[in-house]
Amino acid sequence: MLSPATVTFSSENKLRPMDSALNRIATVFPITPEAVKPDPKMRNTGPIIKEFSLNTSMHGIPGIARSESIQNRLFWTISFIIFTGIMCYFIIEAILAYFQYPTQTSVDFVAQWPQPFPAVTVCNYSPLHFDQFIQPYLNYTNSLNLTNTTDTTKFTRNQGAYIIDFLRAKLNRNESLNDLYFSLESMLVKCIYNGINCTAADFVRFQLPLYGYCYTFNALAHYINNGELHYNNENGKSGVLELGLYTHSHQYVPYLTDGVGIVTMVHNNKQMPLIDRVNTFLVPGRKYKFGYSKKTYTLLPTPYTTCSDTSSPGLQALYDQYTGIQYDYSQELCFKVAIQTYTYEQCGCVSPYEWSARYIVLPGTTNVIYAQLCNVSDACYSKAADAFRSSDSIIGQYAGDCGLECTSNEFVVKTSSVASPTPWYMTDVKNFVESTTIPLSKNWSQTWFADIEHNYVGLDVVCESTRVEVYTQQASMSAVDVISNVGGQTGLWIGISFLSLLEIAEMIYRLIRRRCQRVRRLFS
Repeated sequence: MLSPATVTFSSENKLRPMDSALNRIATVFPITPEAVKPDPKMRNTGPIIKEFSLNTSMHGIPGIARSESIQNRLFWTISFIIFTGIMCYFIIEAILAYFQYPTQTSVDFVAQWPQPFPAVTVCNYSPLHFDQFIQPYLNYTNSLNLTNTTDTTKFTRNQGAYIIDFLRAKLNRNESLNDLYFSLESMLVKCIYNGINCTAADFVRFQLPLYGYCYTFNALAHYINNGELHYNNENGKSGVLELGLYTHSHQYVPYLTDGVGIVTMVHNNKQMPLIDRVNTFLVPGRKYKFGYSKKTYTLLPTPYTTCSDTSSPGLQALYDQYTGIQYDYSQELCFKVAIQTYTYEQCGCVSPYEWSARYIVLPGTTNVIYAQLCNVSDACYSKAADAFRSSDSIIGQYAGDCGLECTSNEFVVKTSSVASPTPWYMTDVKNFVESTTIPLSKNWSQTWFADIEHNYVGLDVVCESTRVEVYTQQASMSAVDVISNVGGQTGLWIGISFLSLLEIAEMIYRLIRRRCQRVRRLFS
């Protein structure tokens, strides 16, 4: 019997089963055993995944990899899936909240000195000048057999029913209405800015169907004040505009208006004022003080809002009729032009009450059409306007670019007044009225004192405060906030960080690399 020592092998002589098998293969085929040994780099991908699972910084996955029982592995797997689902829900909510583009508005107060003095617009409450209006009007009504009179001293209610038709007919024949309106030279008794006299030449003129010609002081125009705005610190003052205006109410066309006075508005220098909608009425026989303070508004652009600072072709066509004046985009005017454009396409004419916006640029074109005004009795223009306002699709097609103004200024006005004019100022007003081309009222020499009281309006526009309220719209959620929210959710639920993502990327890279090595091995 052999002793144990005779059957022991040294470590050098031991053969592993794999080596034994390779040696047997090598005896059959003319190759060396090393040639058929598997490449250690080509081992299975399982160890890579297991190594990642045991060493990753993500929570839950190491628990699954370390589990020694099915129950423990199921517990960690289910927990990981549940918390991953919750995490995904909150991440999606955070991303969707960002793409809703929420905003918030900050309010700040700044001292702005000096600052541009605002624009001040004035209109006579009645647009038409009777002595220039009556003869052409009678010629029109008599030619249509609507009236049969040559009396220019009387005007009945029935005659007043055709005024809009008369004006529409003149405009459709491209005839000017200038002579029918009150000129500023005939109304401006006094104009002083910061102690320096100003004249009608310092005002720009624009036309409105409701009030005829309106006049704006300190609008931005190339031909006034060397193309510059007046500032409230000029001439060592703090911004005071003094106006004296005379209405000539005895020249109002009867039945056209129901009041006497001046219409005014304080507004931004580059704004065509919507004075037919936003205005203040001034009663004769009083002097008014407008103390203003300024507010500015700034909105975020797309995608946070639909605001715009660019005038549409139709709106620009409206502005182009006022040569040398710079007007900014206005949402209200943009809508007005859009309604007129749609009305023109539907009716072949535009509203007879909006003849200042009769310059039409059809969608997809650049040609400016000087549209005819519809007959007042034609219901087409009113039906078209109703259809426009009630249809989102029509609004989107014709007024899709009519968003809010991205930047705008607002002037808050506090109003007070005193009786005016004083007896010692009456003579100055009397001399002005007598110097104009407007015919005097009957019995002027006996009634001029009372006439002045019933027609004179004083107005002082004063800078009340240099403090400006600034409203700025800001995004309440930025891209950084989204990343922070996502990072907080991933860290809270399953402990993922950017380094954890790099671990996943490393694992994927190793798996792909191993797969590529196998493919190359097969085809080599």
